[in-house]
Amino acid sequence: MTTAWTRRAMLQAAAGAAALPAVRLPKPVRVGILGLDGHYSEVLEAAEILPQIQVVAVAASKPRDIERAEKNPVLARARRYDDYRRLLDAEKLDVAAICDENHQRAATVLACAERGVAVAAEKPLAISLDELAAVRAGVARHKIPLTMLLPMRFDPHYLAMRFIVASGQIGEPVSVGAQKSYKLGLARGQRPAWMRRRSTYGGTIPYIGIHMVDLMRWTSGREFVEAAAFHSAVGVPEMGEMENNTAIIFRLDNRGTASLRMDYLRPEAAPTHGDDRLRIAGAGGVVEYMAGVLTLITAERAPRTVTELPSHAPLFADFLDSIYNGKKHLLPIEDIYRVTEIVLRARDAADDNRIVRL
Repeated sequence: MTTAWTRRAMLQAAAGAAALPAVRLPKPVRVGILGLDGHYSEVLEAAEILPQIQVVAVAASKPRDIERAEKNPVLARARRYDDYRRLLDAEKLDVAAICDENHQRAATVLACAERGVAVAAEKPLAISLDELAAVRAGVARHKIPLTMLLPMRFDPHYLAMRFIVASGQIGEPVSVGAQKSYKLGLARGQRPAWMRRRSTYGGTIPYIGIHMVDLMRWTSGREFVEAAAFHSAVGVPEMGEMENNTAIIFRLDNRGTASLRMDYLRPEAAPTHGDDRLRIAGAGGVVEYMAGVLTLITAERAPRTVTELPSHAPLFADFLDSIYNGKKHLLPIEDIYRVTEIVLRARDAADDNRIVRL
């Protein structure tokens, strides 16, 4: 995957951190939230800055979800359904935000597509390659707009990394390294039963790996062509089949390499829930993000902290901007399908103990 930036786009990105780009919608947008697992806050946060977003309905049947709906002022005003199919039959939606359990997602996306409703889906889009193929066919047949809730791509630090690499400041990317480490949150009841079974969870590589695999491809501008992986569940028997450690090695399209390590082993005493890291080394320098700080070192300049960061409208607002104003969405549908395919094949590589072509 190559990256082509015009000089004008680079200058606009470098101008960066001024005001958040404005999105103006030409009409009210009726949104339904189907399930309250994952990143549904992306919709609620967008609604705070875009009054045209009207959250008119929410599907919540589990006790935890009902409690969340009752406590949130936006969700409490929405009509509540105990089944997303009843919601879709009763409401005339413009957009559905699908935040249900992983094993339900492909069917829910297809149900929305059949009704002509645009979709912002939680990740992963599917938990098997057959499901992914069915989603692709359904979305193409019904011609609905689709995005996936990968908000990290919209973060200023990663926007800056993409600009630095695309503008040639570190030369050709050769080595990419990344980490995602999360607290398990078991004592606080943060991991529901469906995450403890592979048949409903789908695996840690698709579930959290999809965030970083997307960033690794997007910021480096390189495509992944092969993968080898390992994963296991060790030391926390009460989590069942949910893997708490994974490691993936990728071959890049230019014969470089990439690696991604992930775990659910971050101690509860840590100051943040997650510890995300991304490093891209090129023939002429290194750019690295860690602990909220972006650093750059090149052949011409000593290490420095990058403080001028681009800004961008948040994911859900950007998606609506693409639907109603014809703007180009920062997360194209081709990238959504590709990154989903990569993490599913990487998971299968770990299951089968083999190298897979991507």
